[in-house]
Amino acid sequence: MAGHSKWANIKHKKAAADKKRGATFTKLARLIEVAAKGGPDPDMNFRLKLAVSKAREANMPAANIDKAIKKGAGLDSDKSSIEEISYEGMGPGNVAFMIDSVTDNKNRTVAELRNIFTKAGGALGNSGSVAWQFAQKGILEVKKNKSEDQELIFIDSGAEDITDLGDSYELQTDPKELNNVKQSLTDSGQEVIDAKLAMVATSNVTVKDVAIAKKIMNLIETIEDHDDIDQVYTNFEIDESISADLDS
Repeated sequence: MAGHSKWANIKHKKAAADKKRGATFTKLARLIEVAAKGGPDPDMNFRLKLAVSKAREANMPAANIDKAIKKGAGLDSDKSSIEEISYEGMGPGNVAFMIDSVTDNKNRTVAELRNIFTKAGGALGNSGSVAWQFAQKGILEVKKNKSEDQELIFIDSGAEDITDLGDSYELQTDPKELNNVKQSLTDSGQEVIDAKLAMVATSNVTVKDVAIAKKIMNLIETIEDHDDIDQVYTNFEIDESISADLDS
């Protein structure tokens, strides 16, 4: 099991802020459109179910959700032009980046991402250049409670790895078992805060230089702020010896 991690907590706090900042209806509609290409029924399309759930959490109107589903599934006269494209790159400190985008103009997106990486001292790479350093996993965030058996419940439910985030736990699962694990946790009385599919690094690059760590964190934030970007994954890990300096 993974222990308490400084970078895990930074990511967790940042994700909460990004959910408020980045959960625009336009971006959410794109995610629904892409997911709906696999079928318009959320009960038969788990990815669509996750996208719709995220949109509802952001108080996206039901009419907007329905329109995005129909558009993505080809049931609307206004056919979806959204494409799902993944990009790979190398940032400062030889940190690998995997980036998921949902875009209606891939030429614009790749040009702007290349510029962002170049300005940060990194480089956008070719397909396959860093993907081998990541594996897809199911990720769940579960609220921490006072039960001494909570981690045992996670394991019994199918969690492969557990990270303590302070007020909650992050669980990793087999991606195909995400929905089953989520249901098992709910049935056991656990409060599941979030559930998603994500790319997880198979090994991390530990950064011991404060300046490089800050450059990487700024690069992650810049990419995440881009309208066409859905998710950003890295193999970045902060050395405990510089943790305190990152707060200054």
